[in-house]
Amino acid sequence: MMKFYKYLLFLVLPFLLASCITSKDVKYMQPSESLVINEEGLIPYNIPVYRITKNDMLTLNIVTTPKGDAAQFYSALNTSVGTGGTTISMTNGTGTGGNAIVYFNGLKVDSKGDINVFGIGYVKAEGRTIEEVSLELQEKVNENFQEGKSEVRLNTDGITYYILGDIETVGITGEKKAHKNTLTLTEAISINGGLNRTVDRKNIVIHRKLPEGIKVAKIDLTREDVMNSPYYYVQNGDEIFLTTQRRSLNGFGKDPIQTVISGVSVITTALSIYLLLKNL
Repeated sequence: MMKFYKYLLFLVLPFLLASCITSKDVKYMQPSESLVINEEGLIPYNIPVYRITKNDMLTLNIVTTPKGDAAQFYSALNTSVGTGGTTISMTNGTGTGGNAIVYFNGLKVDSKGDINVFGIGYVKAEGRTIEEVSLELQEKVNENFQEGKSEVRLNTDGITYYILGDIETVGITGEKKAHKNTLTLTEAISINGGLNRTVDRKNIVIHRKLPEGIKVAKIDLTREDVMNSPYYYVQNGDEIFLTTQRRSLNGFGKDPIQTVISGVSVITTALSIYLLLKNL
C-alpha cells in the first residue's frame, strides 16, 4: 500500500507544481532589459494621436461673447446663457450603454467620413485629428464673428473603452468611460478594481479601431517595456480582452490552498478507485 502511495505521489506532485501560479505570472511591470529610456533616464511618451473614424459621435460647443448671437448661425439646441457668455452646446448629459443624448444630438461621422454642422455644412472628419477639425470649424465660425470673440470646442464624449473577460472578471467587464485626455492601460485596469489571479497578464489582447480598419495587438503587462508600446495608452473605442490562464481553467493554480485541496482530491479519488478494484 505504501508503495502505491509513493508512486501516486510521484505522478501527481509534478502536476501540482506545474499548476501553481507564481509571482512572475501576476506581478506587473517586472524589469526588462529592452525598456527604452532617454538620456535623462525617463521613459518617453508614446501616445498615439486619435484619428476620427466613421460612425464616431462627436460633441461640439461654440462659445461666444454675451452679445454674440450664435443661434442665428448654429443650432440653438440646449443653448444656455450665463455671465461668462453664450454657449451653443450640441450635446449634454450622460447615459448607460453609450451616451443617449450624444447619440441623438451629437455630430455623427457619416459613411463618407463627414460631419454636418448646422450653419456651416459638411466638414471632412474621418482620418483627421480632433484638433485639425476644430481649426477648420474655427475658421468657419470666424467668418460670422469677429476673430477672438468665439471659440470652437470639439471633442469625443471622453475616452470610451470596453473590457471583456471571463465570468470571474464580471466586476470589471463592460463599457467604461474616462473623461481624461490620456489614459494608460494600467490606469484603466486600476480604475476598475484590478485583475484577479486567473487573468493572463502576459496575453492582454487589444482591438483598436483605426480609419483603415481594426488593429489587433497583444500586450504583456508583466514587462515594464510595455510602457514603450503605443497600445499601453487606451484610445477611444478600444476593446480590451482579458484571457484566462489555462492553469486556472481546470481549477488548479488560483491560489496555493486551492491547489493543495485539488491535489488531495485527486489522490483521494485515485485511492478510492484502487481500493475498490482491489476488493473486487
